[in-house]
Amino acid sequence: MLIPYIKYRLKAGDEHSVHSPFVFKLYTEVIRSKEVYYAFNEIEALRQELLESEEVIRILDLGAGSRKHKGNERKVKDIARHAEKSARFGQLLFRLVHFFKPAIIFDLGTSLGITTLYLAAAAKKSRIYTFEGCPETARIARKQFERMSFPHIRLVEGNLDHTLAATLEQESIPAIDFAFFDANHRYQPTVQYFETLLTRAHEGSVFVFDDIHWSAEMEQAWQYIQNHPRVLLTIDLFYVGLVFFRTHQPKQHFVLKF
Repeated sequence: MLIPYIKYRLKAGDEHSVHSPFVFKLYTEVIRSKEVYYAFNEIEALRQELLESEEVIRILDLGAGSRKHKGNERKVKDIARHAEKSARFGQLLFRLVHFFKPAIIFDLGTSLGITTLYLAAAAKKSRIYTFEGCPETARIARKQFERMSFPHIRLVEGNLDHTLAATLEQESIPAIDFAFFDANHRYQPTVQYFETLLTRAHEGSVFVFDDIHWSAEMEQAWQYIQNHPRVLLTIDLFYVGLVFFRTHQPKQHFVLKF
């Protein structure tokens, strides 16, 4: 990812390069905010316990796989170290949810549940659907949700290729306000999941895509999403990309420092 990162740094601007009032407010008050919220310490304490866990679990990987581990048995602490989003990005997601106040949140890729906890802590009156393909990691995530007493999280277990569309229909979900895509880091599945949730997107929906420069396939998927006629605004923060559907403004793409 070194070459894509160098290209990103050469392009990335800051608040002085933003001429959209909406993006300026979002960037200065949310994306670059240093504010510490009430739930951060509690979630990070749970992360630390996972980072110290010697428990070995069997992994069912339905995505692009890990760059760190090739076997199907892994220690929980290794998953926590390499597969979970860092506190910096978990807290960014918290701030985004806190700012936009979505009622329905879809989290594609639960893993051990740390990122889901950040989403849930910022939206205790929302409904959160989180999707995980591996039964063993789902089991551990459920424990974290119970410890935080977050009954508004529903964990959907199984292959996302089947469970995503099925959940939309079974739960009769009319609209999705916020979605975090962190499941299968390949082109076709990413585009498929995007198109599936796009059927429930609206003017105020926010989609966040993880690891948009992780591979050539993910960069291709990001370009597809940016070029989609319903996508009117994107923000590239290198590790994640934000997507908006604000129809009352011209199509714009921003590359900003984070």
